[in-house]
Amino acid sequence: MPLDEHEQKILDEIERQLYEEDPKLAEMVAKAVRGDATRWRMRLAVVAFVAGAVLMFSSFTASWIIAGIGFLIMVGSAGWMALTVRSTRSLQTGQGTVDAWVGQFRRKWRRDE
Repeated sequence: MPLDEHEQKILDEIERQLYEEDPKLAEMVAKAVRGDATRWRMRLAVVAFVAGAVLMFSSFTASWIIAGIGFLIMVGSAGWMALTVRSTRSLQTGQGTVDAWVGQFRRKWRRDE
């Protein structure tokens, strides 16, 4: 059930006060919430990868089309895992911004010269 307007204002005020009084605690809480969602996405990707592997190996001799679908599930879930790990690292290091990406590109370009 969503919060009504008054409850949302109260929650926003509490959050603002927390950031003012103890910014380190507020950051820790924000990271913990993001960590739970990341952990959940990673577990789901691993389950999908295992399901794709089981589908591929169990149907390989019977039907190559079903085995191919299992392989595609494995590739998709592996990509999902890689994106999850990459987004987690960019959040931890603060490299998720365009400026950080451009700076990293410039450093690589200068090394190649």
